[in-house]
Amino acid sequence: MARKRYLLFMVQVHLNFRLAELESLADLHGVDVDFSSYSVDSPFMIVTLENDKQASDWIRRSVLTRAIYEYWGEGNTYESLHKSVQAHPEFEQYKSANERKSFKFEFEKFGGNAKQDISTRVTTIESFQYLELKGPIKMKNPDEVFTVIEEYKAISENIGGEVPEKIYFGRLIQLSDRARGALEKYDLKKRPYKGTTSFEAELSLVSANIAQVKPAHIMYDPFVGTGSFLVAGGHYGALVLGSDIDGRMIRGKGQQTIKANFKYYKESIQFLDVMTMDFTHNALRKDFVIDTILCDPPYGIRESIKVLGAKDPERFAGKEDVEINGQKAYLLRDYIPTKKPYSLDSLLDDLLDYASQRLPINGRLAFWMPTANDENVATIIPLHSNLELKYNCVQDFNKWSRRLLVYINRGHEFNGPNNSGLSRTGNFRDRYFSGFN
Repeated sequence: MARKRYLLFMVQVHLNFRLAELESLADLHGVDVDFSSYSVDSPFMIVTLENDKQASDWIRRSVLTRAIYEYWGEGNTYESLHKSVQAHPEFEQYKSANERKSFKFEFEKFGGNAKQDISTRVTTIESFQYLELKGPIKMKNPDEVFTVIEEYKAISENIGGEVPEKIYFGRLIQLSDRARGALEKYDLKKRPYKGTTSFEAELSLVSANIAQVKPAHIMYDPFVGTGSFLVAGGHYGALVLGSDIDGRMIRGKGQQTIKANFKYYKESIQFLDVMTMDFTHNALRKDFVIDTILCDPPYGIRESIKVLGAKDPERFAGKEDVEINGQKAYLLRDYIPTKKPYSLDSLLDDLLDYASQRLPINGRLAFWMPTANDENVATIIPLHSNLELKYNCVQDFNKWSRRLLVYINRGHEFNGPNNSGLSRTGNFRDRYFSGFN
C-alpha cells in the first residue's frame, strides 16, 4: 500500500519530552513512524503514514504537538508554495476528493509577529483558486479545514520575524489534545482539590502519554498526594487507583477530595478509589492486575520521607499491646501508627522491585526522580534486572532537575543491569536546603 506524506506541527516546549511522547503514542497505536528527520530545533516534521486514521490515532492525545495535516506542499514564498502544491504527485486526486465538500481556510504561524488583516487573508485564500473547491464555505464544522502555516525566523529572543521563511499548506487531519483544550480544562487554578505539591497539568498529561496509560486498563499511583496523575490517567480512559501514607491527602478538606476532582471533570467512572497505605507495606492483593504505574515519589523536601515502623524498635517493643477501653489502640479509627525515616534511594529500589513483580510483560513504570546539577558527576539512574530503562527525560531548574524515568517490564529472562542499594540521589533533601553548596 502506498504511503502518504503528513506534516506534523509540534510545540517548542519541554523538548526533552517531545520525542518520547511521539514515540510512545506511535507504539501505543501500532503506527510505524520514521523519526530520522526529527529535529529538536524545529516544530515541523514530515512523515509518511499509511492513511488518515493512523495520523489521527497517533496525534489525537498528544500534548506536545498542535496538529497533523495531509501534506500538500511548501515554499519560501507564496509563489513557490503554489508551484509546490500543483506539482504534488497526488494533487489531482486530492483536488477531486475535496471539490464538493464544505470547507474553510485557517492560518497558523510559528515565530512571527506579522499580522494579516482580513483583506490580506482573503487575497491569500483567493490565490488558491486552482484548487477548484466547489463546496460551500462553512466556518463552523466544515467537512475539511485547509491550513496555511507560516514559519518565521525570530529577530531576537523576544522579537518575532516579519517575513515568513517557509510556508506550508495542507488539509487538517487531527488536532492534538493540547489544541482541543486539555491544558485549560485541567489547569490547576480551576481544580477543586489541589495542594502545594500538586503536579502541573501539562507534564502530568505528557507523563501519562509516555507511560502509555491505556483506556479500560488499571493505572496505579502509590504516592498519590492530591491525585494529579490519577486525573491525567482518567482523562485518557484508564481506571485509576491511588494510595498514600499521608491520610490527610486522602481525606481531603470537607467536600474537596480527589474524588471531587473526578466529579468536577465528569470522569467519575474512571475513579476506582484511593487508600491510606504505606507503599512499602503494600496491601493490594498479589493477583490484582496493575497495567501501569505512574507516580511522583516524595523527594523529602516538605518533610523527611517516612514509612511505617519504629525508629528505635527496642523502645517501641510492647507498645503494640496498648489497649484503650478494652480495645487494641491500633484498631481505633483515630490511631496514628508510628513511622520511621526512610531514604529516597531505598524507596526507589522498592518501587522498581514492585513494578517488576506486578506489571505485565511490556507494562510501563514511570516516575519522577530529583537530581542535583551542581556537581560534575554523572547521574546514577536506578536500574533493575527485569526492567528496561526506556526514557530519561530531564526538566532543569537551575541547580537541580527532575527526571521522568520510564521503564518497560521485560520479565525475569531480560537479565539487565541492577544497581539496587547504591546511593543515587545524594541526600537530596539536605543539599536542596543548603542551596546545593
